[in-house]
Amino acid sequence: MFITFCYKCLLILVSIKLENVGENFSKVGADSHGFKNLKKVNWNLNRDDIYDITISNGQGLLSKDEVLVVETGIHTGRSANDKFIVKNDLNKDSIWWDNNKSITEENFNNLHEDVLNFCKEKELYVQDLFGGADLDYRLSTRVYTEYAWHSLFIQNLLIEVKEDEKSSFNPEFVIIDIPSFKADTSRHGCSSETLIAVNFEKKLVIIVGTSYAGEIKKSVFSMLNYLLPPKNVMPMHCSVNVGEENDPAIFFGLSGTGKTTLSADPDRILIGDDEHGWSSNGVFNFEGGCYAKMIRLSEKAEPEIYQTTKLRGTILENVVIDKDSGEIDLDDSSLAENTRGAYPLSFIPNASETGRTDIPKNIILLTCDAFGVLPPIAKLSSSQTMYHFLSGYTAKVAGTEKGVTEPEATFSACFGAPFMPRHPSEYGKLLQKLIAKHSVKCWLVNTGWTGGPYGKGERMPIDATRKLLSSALNGSLLSAEMRIDENFGFEVPSFVDGVDTKILNPRDTWEDKEGYDLQAQKLVKMFSDNFDVFKPYVDIDIIDAAPNLQAAE
Repeated sequence: MFITFCYKCLLILVSIKLENVGENFSKVGADSHGFKNLKKVNWNLNRDDIYDITISNGQGLLSKDEVLVVETGIHTGRSANDKFIVKNDLNKDSIWWDNNKSITEENFNNLHEDVLNFCKEKELYVQDLFGGADLDYRLSTRVYTEYAWHSLFIQNLLIEVKEDEKSSFNPEFVIIDIPSFKADTSRHGCSSETLIAVNFEKKLVIIVGTSYAGEIKKSVFSMLNYLLPPKNVMPMHCSVNVGEENDPAIFFGLSGTGKTTLSADPDRILIGDDEHGWSSNGVFNFEGGCYAKMIRLSEKAEPEIYQTTKLRGTILENVVIDKDSGEIDLDDSSLAENTRGAYPLSFIPNASETGRTDIPKNIILLTCDAFGVLPPIAKLSSSQTMYHFLSGYTAKVAGTEKGVTEPEATFSACFGAPFMPRHPSEYGKLLQKLIAKHSVKCWLVNTGWTGGPYGKGERMPIDATRKLLSSALNGSLLSAEMRIDENFGFEVPSFVDGVDTKILNPRDTWEDKEGYDLQAQKLVKMFSDNFDVFKPYVDIDIIDAAPNLQAAE
């Protein structure tokens, strides 16, 4: 008996010795969030340590430039159908339930309990970080991850805690990310073994059944999208940059429209490439890093982003690598079309050190129009801006998703509906007030096709897009001669120095003029049908800013 007792004591002592590695500067332990009997907790490990652990665990490879290359398995993108929000008496009237799925508090509590039990005797990695660069509105965030590289991913993507902030850091929001746990559809109220469960009242998100790291990043965005509007702070799915004349520009856009590419301008300072807030203090980045698409990345067209694929600290997801030479192939989509690179903002040469800037002078709504109908740039009135912001139009193209055989219109309200827990009209009204208060100029930019639809036309030349954007941002486009687009009613420049005049009028780029007219009518009708759900929530001037239905008929 005595020997057995001492042996158990020895095991306990060994367990205590191995329990914590790294620096838990917040002094809030894992037990505070329900974890018990963990084998080991790695606190706020640095980049080199995480590299070593990931390689030794066989969960990643090093490229010849010492970039970490990982695979995410069957999930190579977000699992939009597996995200659920806890519905209760406190939020039943504040969540946009037409767009968000619900689970009960019992479902969530069962999941939380089961995940905590699953983690017993396991090793976890912890990062304590900030979501938001505005000191008045940032969200102290703790992320528990099962995989070491997920810990580096979120360290790259969020804002690190400075030395003089560590003693006062107290995690307000918690994410638990355990990919190997499989959800139970009956017990957890979900639809598959993958589940992203959001509890806004507890400020807790649990992610299971998926290794795609983007779920962690977007969980922070979703939480801020819920918490900030009542504080009169506008959360935005956008990139932001600023020029030497202190002229901040916001670029709204869905994935693939060019937010990251166009904001990474060597002549302007990058504030951030994806998620921001707009408060009375100005515009601020939610993040401290970038999560850029890597598929077919061009060194010539996007040199600032391309060079991050050669910097130690970047994580490349689902990028094909030669295991012998360490060479990566950015053109190979055999693992995924949605290949990604996660890197600190500091890897972009002209990135902001603070993640903050002043009130914006211009707002750009980006769309990738695969129908070849929209002009490369158009000036929007305030009402037109609200119409297109709520519409959130872009287009999927054939081959990018299973089952898509021709251009398919996508309308994602606020250019980020999957991350918007509140009704789009709430974000729209916030933005409308800010635009009016600060007299912000607004533009629609099409980075999609010209001369015909996808398959017949050509992609809008990026050089032309950059020149048009430059003219908009420096103010010279405001004095250009404008025409009124016959289908959409917005103003389109007739001439811009250095840009082929023909490209400014999409109809002129089509050989088949009647084909253009039919395609335009089709797109106008899509806009009209999509906007019907928003009409009860907006004023008549926004309804009147719709495309010209009479022309479409």
